[in-house]
Amino acid sequence: MTDKFDLLVIGGGSGGLAHAQRAAEYGANAAVVEYGPLGGTCVNVGCVPKKIMWYSAHQAHQLHHAPDYGFDVVVKGHDWGALKSRRDAYIKRLNGIYANNLDKRGVAHIQGGARFVDAHTVDVAGRRYRAERIAIATGGKPIVPDIAGAELGITSDGFFELEERPERVLLVGSGYVSVELAGVLNALGSETQVVVRKEGVLRSFDKMLSTELMEAMRNSGIRLDTGVIPETVAQTGDGIVLHAADGRSFGPVDTLIWAVGRSPNTEMLEAASAGVHMDDKGFIPTDEYQQTNVDHIFALGDVTGRDALTPVAIAAGRRLADRLYGGMDGRHLEYHLIPTVIFSHPTIGTVGMTEDEAHARFGDDVKVYTSAFIGMYYALGQDKQRSTMKLITTGAEERVIGCHVIGEGADEMMQGFAVAMRMGATKADFDDTVAIHPTSAEELVTMR
Repeated sequence: MTDKFDLLVIGGGSGGLAHAQRAAEYGANAAVVEYGPLGGTCVNVGCVPKKIMWYSAHQAHQLHHAPDYGFDVVVKGHDWGALKSRRDAYIKRLNGIYANNLDKRGVAHIQGGARFVDAHTVDVAGRRYRAERIAIATGGKPIVPDIAGAELGITSDGFFELEERPERVLLVGSGYVSVELAGVLNALGSETQVVVRKEGVLRSFDKMLSTELMEAMRNSGIRLDTGVIPETVAQTGDGIVLHAADGRSFGPVDTLIWAVGRSPNTEMLEAASAGVHMDDKGFIPTDEYQQTNVDHIFALGDVTGRDALTPVAIAAGRRLADRLYGGMDGRHLEYHLIPTVIFSHPTIGTVGMTEDEAHARFGDDVKVYTSAFIGMYYALGQDKQRSTMKLITTGAEERVIGCHVIGEGADEMMQGFAVAMRMGATKADFDDTVAIHPTSAEELVTMR
């Protein structure tokens, strides 16, 4: 193995792998340094195993509604251990596929943790590697709060290590991870509580989504408490108890899960040795071309502190390779109109501005359309789940600048509408599109 490369990528997650492989396709001599299993957070302790757990919870919901459609179903239980074993085996296969993909493209895989020696050199387990260009794609890790007893809890990483489903669980946090894991655990039979610091969940999203999801969570049996500032955690004879600053206590529970955000994996890089600047939280700022303050060192993905989503890291990595090695001058990722899905119960799909953001930018030149209904899936039963949708438009032409959906199928319907919005679709374009009936998605092209 050569110790000199055209490109050295630090981090074998989604963004780093995408960048290295695309660069290699253009002929670059590339290497990826990774201390853990290939695939990073998404493949190992994020999107992929999370979606498998969501599917399991979804099956529980399907079984619950099966009698509405004439089935006499007897559920004898759920084998968490069997599910974990199959899930882990699937992830291991993916790790192997990633390794094979690197090999097929001639990308060197260097196992270990990297630290900068200088602006062109890194050290991995005592061996030094030099490169003309270096890309930092080390991702992030879950935050554990600095309070007494915090070590009694686990993070999302620990969730995927659980050998058994906890009977009683408390999740602390208001974002993606908290609401998604709460939905899974609740559906599979755990007594589930969620506590958040402020007024609700998903506070950076459109208020409609937050309000509707909180109602759905509570209706499903999840206990949700707001205004909770964790102060201490204690182990009692009956389980773990969280004590809040206002005197309230939550628990006892078998498992406490911290879902209070993520921090960048940069502390081991010794980036200062390369002259790379970091902010006060350890994130690495870049310009629109993913370039750090050092002209031949780049950063992409979660480590930059922007839009911590797997497809964003992949898109940024590929575009960077297109520009640096593919002759596409000016090629870069535009960090706007990025669609995303939250695999809560029910699912959420969203792209573009929230209503508050639209008014802040365009003032009164904003028109909002909404629709709320019970999807046909629930027509035959007593247990109903509402779907709610919102389109936000601006200007005389009513260009659609925000699309937000919560309800059955929101995850699958959002991709196409994101394409339409990126192309500048107006409300008239939506209205002129023939509806697909009967679906929930048709509501987005029939709103009045």
